Amino acid sequence: MEPQDDELIHFEAHGAAPLPPAAVEGHVEHDGARIWYASYGAGPPVILLHGGLGHSGNWGYQIPALLLSRRRVVLIDSRGHGRSSRDIRPYAYELMAADVLAVMDELHIDKAAIVGWSDGACIALILAMTAPSRVEGVFFFACNMDPSGTLEFHPTPVIDRCFSRHASDYAALSATPDDFHPFVEAVSLMMRTEPNYDAADLGRIRVPVAIVLGEDDEFIKPDHAEYLARSIRDAAMIYLPGVSHFAPLQRPAEFNAALVTFLDGIGSPA
Repeated sequence: MEPQDDELIHFEAHGAAPLPPAAVEGHVEHDGARIWYASYGAGPPVILLHGGLGHSGNWGYQIPALLLSRRRVVLIDSRGHGRSSRDIRPYAYELMAADVLAVMDELHIDKAAIVGWSDGACIALILAMTAPSRVEGVFFFACNMDPSGTLEFHPTPVIDRCFSRHASDYAALSATPDDFHPFVEAVSLMMRTEPNYDAADLGRIRVPVAIVLGEDDEFIKPDHAEYLARSIRDAAMIYLPGVSHFAPLQRPAEFNAALVTFLDGIGSPA
């Protein structure tokens, strides 16, 4: 039985569900970084891109549902996050999008559906704009595409618990385990200054897209999500009731149902 962890009490203490054994796991050297990846199962590929400050283990509740739907699941730790390293350059979403393509090339994946959560969603839409031939569709959860789309930040116990988990996971996984605070500062700078795409940029996207938002999201304005859905041709707008920015952890069954329905709509599993 999948948990309901609306307050992230279990997540803070234990993290998400453990990742299963990977069929393939490794690093690819790309543009000054070592990017960690893992692949599970067989079928049409789905790439999961985690949120800022997190890592791929946060998708632990999604992998079983995707494997049951007969898909190949690929996880990637964004540069500087989790098991991936980085160089001294500032973080940039476009640079991380290029890392995803490097992993796809390493795994001989020509085209994949991409599921992005927060920062990972921004990376996914950049790929849809810049490398549409590699993208089957985008499930875009809880992200903005310009600075006007974010709410004023107010700390909450849920956010604090998530941050606490990110800190302990960083110490356990990173090659620079003592650098969590500089890491947070560098990622936060990117979040404050990027992305900066407008309606014309979004209008060039020609792959299937679902714009997805928890009804209680702490970071993203609902009217910004609806603007994205209007600006992207044929994009669907999906609200997830009773959850926030952390829906994949809070109520995995509901999140997974919406995700699998979207993937079923853009291509049938083999």
